[in-house]
Amino acid sequence: MDEEYDVIVLGTGLTECILSGLLSVEGKKVLHMDRNDYYGGDSASLNLTQLYRKFRPDQTPPAELGRDRDYAVDLIPKFIIASGELTRILVHTDVTRYLEFKQIAGSFVYRDGKISKVPSTEMEAVKSPLMGLFEKRRAKKFFEFLQNWKADDPNTHQGLDLEKHTMAQVYEKFGLEPGTQDFIGHAMALYLDDDYKTKPAKPTYERIVLYTSSMARYGKSPYIYPLYGLGELPQAFARLSAIYGGTYMLDKPIDEIVTDADGKFVGVRSGNETVKAKQVVGDPSYFGAGKSAEGGKVRVVEEGKVIRAICFLKHPIPGTDDADSAQIIIPQNQVGRRNDIYVAMVSSTHNVCAKDVYVAIVSTIVETDRPEQEIIPGLQLLGPIYDKFVSVSSLYTPTSSGESDNIFITRSYDATSHFETVVDDVQHVWKRMMGKDLVLRKREVEVEA
Repeated sequence: MDEEYDVIVLGTGLTECILSGLLSVEGKKVLHMDRNDYYGGDSASLNLTQLYRKFRPDQTPPAELGRDRDYAVDLIPKFIIASGELTRILVHTDVTRYLEFKQIAGSFVYRDGKISKVPSTEMEAVKSPLMGLFEKRRAKKFFEFLQNWKADDPNTHQGLDLEKHTMAQVYEKFGLEPGTQDFIGHAMALYLDDDYKTKPAKPTYERIVLYTSSMARYGKSPYIYPLYGLGELPQAFARLSAIYGGTYMLDKPIDEIVTDADGKFVGVRSGNETVKAKQVVGDPSYFGAGKSAEGGKVRVVEEGKVIRAICFLKHPIPGTDDADSAQIIIPQNQVGRRNDIYVAMVSSTHNVCAKDVYVAIVSTIVETDRPEQEIIPGLQLLGPIYDKFVSVSSLYTPTSSGESDNIFITRSYDATSHFETVVDDVQHVWKRMMGKDLVLRKREVEVEA
């Protein structure tokens, strides 16, 4: 370990693996280390034995759940938006050749105590039970406005400037009811809370268009998901890095981030070996997350907490037409919260559990000191729960950009139901490390029907 590298990457979570893959492709000499003996860090997918070891070390998995190797249970539930940024990175890097994707069968939203399919076209909007007759006409006009809007053609603007007018003003112009605003803002634009309404409408317009174009691509829902679980994603990027000469070391304890007298990064110590590099990038757990700073520099701060409940069911979620996979969004207004509750469900169709088992993960941002109570509205939608594993994790964010000391830290995985924020972080870290934007080519992704 005495040679010098351009970059040392700590942790094999998805963010770190995308970065190490892209850095290797860029010609950087990369060393990638992880304290665990498996890939994925916080974004790993675990088999039954690993899952029970993590949540219930004193219990063996019940035999009726089937074979250990049939399971790949995600610790962090997220789906890939078909036309989104992660898809562009997968295609740009050709990582798609290591992965197979399947569609998620349905996208649903909770309203007035029951779940309904999220309408994504004018035709679906007209049939949707989410709106009454007059509201459907108003929603149709709203969707037509979005579809026809062109930045350089004022005739399509209907007096609205999306760069200046807030989303609340846009809703008001079309007279949309609060419940309709809920499903547009939360189930289509995928915002976690309502802060977006007071901001300029352009980003919301872009997010709704992303949703509808992703929906149009494959039909049933705007989401795709890799066979064998999300843990396949970091491994695929790790393979990319290795092809371009990246070196991997798993099961390697990281004992110290070594800096010089000015606090600049020098290397990483593991046991009595120190390996040197120009830059280091890693997840918050390698930079003091969860520990008190003893005279050292505080590099990460806690921004909040996320609760996630992994539930095993013996049946599909009621009210989803027996879908083999689904996303359900419970907008915060519907249950008197500040943040939405998400339910993500996958099954044996995706090679992540045994036949006739369904894995549903309920998650939200913690708002009280009784987090388990906060996800009850989500748990109640699932019907009888065979078993559940609950975790509360802190969300960490770096205290500095890293440019001054060459120590670049990624953010924890948030409560959103998709990977767009992960890619945002990749792009931010890339720009801070390389001093230039990450540029991606455009191609299409093949999906199994």
